Amino acid sequence: MDEGLKPKLLSCMKKYSKEQLVKDIIAGIIVAIIALPLSIALALASGVQPEQGLYTAITAGFVIALLGGSRVQISGPTAAFATIVAGIAAKNGMSGLMTATIMAGIILIIFGVCRFGKMIKFIPHTITTGFTSGIAITIVIGQLKDFFGLTFTNSPVETMEKLGEVFHSFSTFNYQALIIGLVSIAILVITPKIFKRVPPSLIAVVVSAALVKLLHMNVNTIGDLYTISAGFPKFVTPAFSFSTIRAVLPDAFTIAILAAIESLLSCVVSDGMIGDKHNSNMELVAQGAGNIVSALFGGIPATGAIARTAANVKNGGRTPISGMVHAVVLLLILLLLMPYASLIPMPAIAAILFVVAYNMSEWRTFIHLVKSSPKSDVFVLLTTFVLTVAFDLVFAIGIGIVLAAILFMTRMADVTDVHGWKYAEDGGNAEHLRDVPKGVFVYEISGPMFFGAADKLAGMYLYKNAQVIIIRMSGVPAIDATAIHKLELFLSKCRKKKVIPIFSHVNEQPMSVFKKSGFYDEVGANYICENIDDALKLAESIVKK
Repeated sequence: MDEGLKPKLLSCMKKYSKEQLVKDIIAGIIVAIIALPLSIALALASGVQPEQGLYTAITAGFVIALLGGSRVQISGPTAAFATIVAGIAAKNGMSGLMTATIMAGIILIIFGVCRFGKMIKFIPHTITTGFTSGIAITIVIGQLKDFFGLTFTNSPVETMEKLGEVFHSFSTFNYQALIIGLVSIAILVITPKIFKRVPPSLIAVVVSAALVKLLHMNVNTIGDLYTISAGFPKFVTPAFSFSTIRAVLPDAFTIAILAAIESLLSCVVSDGMIGDKHNSNMELVAQGAGNIVSALFGGIPATGAIARTAANVKNGGRTPISGMVHAVVLLLILLLLMPYASLIPMPAIAAILFVVAYNMSEWRTFIHLVKSSPKSDVFVLLTTFVLTVAFDLVFAIGIGIVLAAILFMTRMADVTDVHGWKYAEDGGNAEHLRDVPKGVFVYEISGPMFFGAADKLAGMYLYKNAQVIIIRMSGVPAIDATAIHKLELFLSKCRKKKVIPIFSHVNEQPMSVFKKSGFYDEVGANYICENIDDALKLAESIVKK
C-alpha cells in the first residue's frame, strides 16, 4: 500500500516515549563516534578537505533523518562515492562537484515524487556487485601511497595511473608509515573481538596518533597535508553555468542512481532488523533534499550507510531521532575537537579505508556469481568490474546496463514463439482438441512481442488454400510498436491474397496498443474475438459462404 510522501518521523512521534528517547540518544552518540573517523577518511579518499566529510554527515545526516522514509537510516559520505567524487573534483573543481551534487539531489526528489522507489530493483544484481567490487579495488589502489608512505612525482587522477605511479615511486617507501598502517589494520581486525561497544576505527586513530607523536615517527599526518577548519559549516552560494551543468550531468545521474540503490538497499537491510517497512519514495525525496543541503554547506554526496545504520539498530536506535542526534554530536565534535584530527596519521586513514573496501567488496558474492551464473551474466559482471577499475563508474554503469538490457531482450526474444497448429490429416499429431474447418489455419503466438522478437511474425505463412487465418494471442502479455508494424504488414499481405485474419484472445495491454495505434479499426471489431472457440465459429461461418 502506498504510504504517500510522509516522513517516518511523524508516525514515530505518535507513540514516542522517554525510554526510547534515551535509547535513541545513546545510539546517536555511538554512531557519531563511528562516523567521525569514517567521514574524515572518506573525505580524503574523495579528494576534498577532511572537514567536508563531517559537513556531509552533519547536514545530510540531519535532513535525511528528519524527512526520511526509514525509522533508523543513518546517512553520510560512503565509499561508493569516493572515486566518482574525486574524479568530478579533479576535472571540474569544487564548483562542478557542488553543481553535480545539487543536480543529483533534484533528480532523487523527482524519482521520489514520480514514485520510482520500486523501480530501483530493475538494476541487475550483477551490475551492482560489479561496480561495488570495482569501487573497492579503486579505493585500495588510491590508498597505497599513504599506506606505504610514498612520495609521488606526479598527481594522477585515474586509478590505473595511480597504480602505475605506485610502482614508479616505490623507491620512496617509508617503513615507519608501513608500521603505523599495519598496526592500524591489526587494531581494526582484533579490537572488535575484544571491545564490543568501542568503534575500532576510533581506537586505531587514537593509538596510531599517539605512537607517531610520542615516538617522533617520520609519518605524514592529516595536519601535515591539510589545513583543517573548525566551526559551523558555511553556506556556499552556487555558481551555476550551462557548460558546467552539461559537463557534470552524467555524473549527477550516476550519483543519483548510486544514492538511490545504496540507500534503499540499506533500508531493506534495516527493515529486516527491526521488523518495519520503509517508505521508498519518501526516502528518495529525503536523500535528494539531504544532498542539496550538503552541497550548499560545503559537503559532498551522501547516501544511506549500511554499516552505520546497522550500528544504530544494534545500539537501540528505533526512530529518526537517533540519526538527528548523530548529526548534532558530530557538529559538537567539529566545533570543539576538530584540531585534534590534524594528529591522525595518513597510514591509519589508509588502513581504515582498506577495511571499508574489504567490507564493501562483496568478494564472496562476486565469486559465487562467477561460479553459478549463466555466462552472459558473468560477462556483464566482469565487464562492469573491469570498466569501473580501468575507466570510471559512469562509463561502467552505462555499459553494464546496456549489456544487461541487450541480454534480457535476447532472452525474451528466445522465449517468444510463433507457430501454426499441427493437423492430424497432415501426418502429424494434432496439438488441439478442436475441429478446424478446411481453409482455416491457426497460428499461436506466445511470449512478449517486442522489437527484439517481432521478426518471428514473418513465420506466419499464408497457405495456398487459406481463406481465414486465426491468430491466437492468449500467450502474449505485451506488444510494442515494432510488432504492431509487423502485424500491419501481415494484414496487408492477407488483404492482397484475399485472406481474412481473425484475432483471438487479445490481452489487456496488446488490446490497448491495438486501439491506440488504429490497428483495431483496421482489423475490424467483428474480427477480434474473446477466445479461440468464438474465432473458430466465425471462421466456419466465413468459409461456408
